[in-house]
Amino acid sequence: MNTQPTPESPDNPPPGWYPDPYGQPMTRYWDGNMWTEQTGPAAAPPLSAALATKVLIDQYGNPVSPSSRLAATLLCLFLGPLGVHRFYVGKVGTGILQLLTVGGLGIWSLVDLIIIIVGQFRDVQGRLLVNW
Repeated sequence: MNTQPTPESPDNPPPGWYPDPYGQPMTRYWDGNMWTEQTGPAAAPPLSAALATKVLIDQYGNPVSPSSRLAATLLCLFLGPLGVHRFYVGKVGTGILQLLTVGGLGIWSLVDLIIIIVGQFRDVQGRLLVNW
């Protein structure tokens, strides 16, 4: 008679708490055969993983821009009157306007810089620039 435990297959994980298979922001208990109704808080990632993880959706469930907020900030800070930060996020029309008006005489590019820093600047598809 074999007294050693049989290894678990990849399709049948051992009982325990796992991220919710239905996509909810919580954990759910797997009893070895099926998902139970027992739920718990979402497991917090390690600090290093949390810092390295890019945000994919905002607090309302909307997708965020793949463009870097740091890149947009630096472009606006150093090349703001040329509208380069607007070209970077795909806003070509307003980028050309900033280029022709020298950033709205500097005022428009200054306002853009503030909006980028506080995290309210959006790309051409209306997605927020969140990730630094």
